[in-house]
Amino acid sequence: MSSASPSPRIIAPGIRHRHFLRVPLLAAALALAACGPATLPPGDTIADASEAQNRAVHRFNVSLDRALVGPAANAYGNAIPRPVRRGVSNFASNLNQPGYVLNDLLQLRVEDAVRNTLRFAVNTTVGIGGLFDPATAIGLPAEETGFGETMHVYGLGEGDYHVLPVFGPSTTRDSVGLVLDFALNPLRHVVEPPETGYLTGARVLARFGDRHDFAGTIEDVLYGSEDSYVTMRSLYLQNRRFELGGGSQDAYFDPYAGGEPGAAADIHADPYLDPYGQ
Repeated sequence: MSSASPSPRIIAPGIRHRHFLRVPLLAAALALAACGPATLPPGDTIADASEAQNRAVHRFNVSLDRALVGPAANAYGNAIPRPVRRGVSNFASNLNQPGYVLNDLLQLRVEDAVRNTLRFAVNTTVGIGGLFDPATAIGLPAEETGFGETMHVYGLGEGDYHVLPVFGPSTTRDSVGLVLDFALNPLRHVVEPPETGYLTGARVLARFGDRHDFAGTIEDVLYGSEDSYVTMRSLYLQNRRFELGGGSQDAYFDPYAGGEPGAAADIHADPYLDPYGQ
């Protein structure tokens, strides 16, 4: 089942996507936990020309999650107190801020670039290298973005749906954006070994923390749905198009901000229904 990708839309200022492509299955969990129901414009369809290959990669990711990522994340989450995990998550998130600033400038969003710059400065200094997040408390939340969104702003279509080894659901545009985000993050050109290894380790631990905190939703999607491939494809594409089309991020769930880890926002739509199914 394939069709033309939807026509690109310029997103409203202030709308940002969150980086779901960090651990297998996290995309589906955050799609459920991060926003309300995503209503696609009439006629939006899916291009999955490499479904057989994508399913093979999805099975690999599932096996990896079952054998390594899930157990390691549970061990990390059970052994490390939540305040420490939050500090690691804050630190890893702060490392992304220079990349956000670069993309803000490319998107001609000067105000967001200034806000992200101020956030990085405050959290790196007052927040002790980003371990704490005083910037949010003073009204400077992260305005997250990336090269996938930048390409969308300049009119590049999403292309085909893909499943990447380890990283999970993506599209052609977001796969290219992921590579550019890594290659052009300004910190990569400032920090040298062995410090780069420490930064990578912090990012991996932060993703383990996410996997632990959203374990219930991830495992429900992965092991409880009739076809986890179709479920994740539907959740990822609905959420991504919703964001780039101007959807709200206000319902994003912070697993460290109180409440039960993995608690989701109210979802009225059936998450196991693939609206693109033929």
